Amino acid sequence: MEPAEDAGAGQGEQGRFVTGSLMRHVTVMALTGTLGLMFTFLVDFLALWWIGRLGEEALIAAVGIAGTLQFAVISVAIGLMIGAVAMVSRAIGMGRKDSARRIATFALILSVAAMGAVTLAMMAFAVPLLRLSGAEGRVLDEGWRFLMISLPSLPVLAAAFVTSSVLRAIGDAWRSTAVVMIGGGFAIVIDPLLIVWSGWGIAGAAVSVVIARAAMCALGLWYVIRVHAMLAPPERGAGREFLRPFLAIAVPAILTQVSTPFGNWILTREMAAHGESAVAGWGVVMRLTILAFGGIFALSGAIGGIIGQNHGARRPDRVAAAFAAALTFCLVYTLLVWAAMAALTGPIAGSFGLSAEGEAVVRAFTHVAAGSFVFTGALFVANAAFNNLGRPLWSTRANWFRDGILMFPLAAGMGAWLGAAGVVLAQAAANVIAGGLAAWLAWTYIRGLNGAAAPAAPAAAPRAADRGG
Repeated sequence: MEPAEDAGAGQGEQGRFVTGSLMRHVTVMALTGTLGLMFTFLVDFLALWWIGRLGEEALIAAVGIAGTLQFAVISVAIGLMIGAVAMVSRAIGMGRKDSARRIATFALILSVAAMGAVTLAMMAFAVPLLRLSGAEGRVLDEGWRFLMISLPSLPVLAAAFVTSSVLRAIGDAWRSTAVVMIGGGFAIVIDPLLIVWSGWGIAGAAVSVVIARAAMCALGLWYVIRVHAMLAPPERGAGREFLRPFLAIAVPAILTQVSTPFGNWILTREMAAHGESAVAGWGVVMRLTILAFGGIFALSGAIGGIIGQNHGARRPDRVAAAFAAALTFCLVYTLLVWAAMAALTGPIAGSFGLSAEGEAVVRAFTHVAAGSFVFTGALFVANAAFNNLGRPLWSTRANWFRDGILMFPLAAGMGAWLGAAGVVLAQAAANVIAGGLAAWLAWTYIRGLNGAAAPAAPAAAPRAADRGG
């Protein structure tokens, strides 16, 4: 039950993002989101690092390929999370907190159910998918073992993502960050115990991932239910009321998010043609990408709530200013991280025990390709704008233009020309082209918002409580 003091509370409150400095809002939300995502992905990064301590590149390659496949499933959860952020933040921007509660509950139930179904399908087809990704022999066996242990925890991770997104949509950046940080905190402690000390190897890495996700889910539910009372008792009519508007955002968002692991899968297949050492180096690059550029990945979620609230409050001027502030943050963050990674390339590659060929793959990323994340960030910011301004299919088209149209010919051609390093550089070229075009299209659309109609309500019909009646 909702606390009595919250009954009807929040009506008329439009959220904290509709006033104040937008650069400050973007920076605070992005940095807290960065910290949270870094700890989230620290789970996978540390697992791979400790696996590297075992001195076998086949194990690194196995976790790298398995992680690529698992990321595809996680992308479904991220798409559902985007739907929750867009609808909850817009409801809050309109002053409809009761509606926001019911949307959050519906999003949580639907996300867990959907992830359960997708997880079962992935487990059933794990072996052929691993083979299609280039896994053979021991890499195939160890990759399958990792997936069978870790995949069942994905519905739990989906619940954690939704609770974190609800907290972010209402502006509680620090608790949203704490939800995802706790997983990394657990990994720091238990990874060496389960992977090295116990001798479990890849099985220990997978168990660590499961424990970390369970901790994230538990803390997220505590904050959403006990601190903010942002979950309402489930209602039978919620499906009819929220399903269509939710899926109108979530389905294109899922299609958008799935494009990234599809592109990574193409790159992994092309990298496999250059040998096991190249795949091991690519596995390190993928984990390093997610960890080091957490600020870029967090930017989409950070700007989404800000745009959603101001769009709901009918402030197109602040929508435009938020978009510009996000691009500025993206530029500064990328330049700082790029410089740091270029300087630390040797120690990073050495700590994983990579061969010369694997280190060359890492060096191609840290010295050259990392700079393309200015445009990757621009793509993510454009996606957030499209998702929260009623044009989710535009973000789908932008991402699939990069991953479905550009990635394969670039990776195949540059890989044949420059070897394994060329595959890394092909990803950078695709980022520059797609990110630049998406940012231009989003900015053009945002500039025309002053003449646009008022945004639609996030649900089919507000209840009397939402109208204050």
